[in-house]
Amino acid sequence: MNPKGEVVERAKRNAAQEAVKHVKDGFVVGLGSGSTAAYAIEEIGKRVKREGLKILGVPTSYQALMLAVQNGIQMTTLEEHQSIDVAIDGADQVDEHLNLIKGMGGALAREKIVAAASKKFIVIAHENKKVKVLGENGHPVPLEVLPMATAFVMQKMKQYSGRPSLRVSSGKVGPVITDNGNVIIDAVFGPINNPAELEGRLRCIPGVVETGLFVDMADIVYLGRRSGVEELKSRGSR
Repeated sequence: MNPKGEVVERAKRNAAQEAVKHVKDGFVVGLGSGSTAAYAIEEIGKRVKREGLKILGVPTSYQALMLAVQNGIQMTTLEEHQSIDVAIDGADQVDEHLNLIKGMGGALAREKIVAAASKKFIVIAHENKKVKVLGENGHPVPLEVLPMATAFVMQKMKQYSGRPSLRVSSGKVGPVITDNGNVIIDAVFGPINNPAELEGRLRCIPGVVETGLFVDMADIVYLGRRSGVEELKSRGSR
């Protein structure tokens, strides 16, 4: 890994270490997906071994499940625990109001369900994920879509001035398939001045399972830096 990459990974781990301080003995914890959330899972595993914490994890993807098992975290499900004490997950973009774009890892539907079921939703990311307005720099909004609705949904995206593309796999021929058996459409809308309005429009399209717009969901955001962490809190955070 090059020196710049090492700095980025250090910053991500800094954010994860700060977030896992919210995990307490007896908690049910939502475990996010992706490279930054992976650091949080590893740090929780260290606390389980070091402090003997008794916690249960609710994974948001097969990746999170396997990593949690490797780190000695006992698993549970939403069927067994409908209320989660705290969820920790990453983000692809974070705006100044703590709205998020998530889903570049393809687990957005499960991530949003777990976040919504949590009493406290904590987001961890490198500081370069912070933007003034979501969608800056041509960043797409991922949507999980039923396979049969792919062409229909993409046509609707164009009506909303979006530039959609079906996400294809780099490891096999064909589209990326989510853990739910669906496809991912990435749609570029440019700067999103009203993410709540856009999310509402997208979710009304038949065939859209979920969007990567997480509006008014995050309670705390930890942005990792080379040394230290910036903390952002929503107005209603506890």
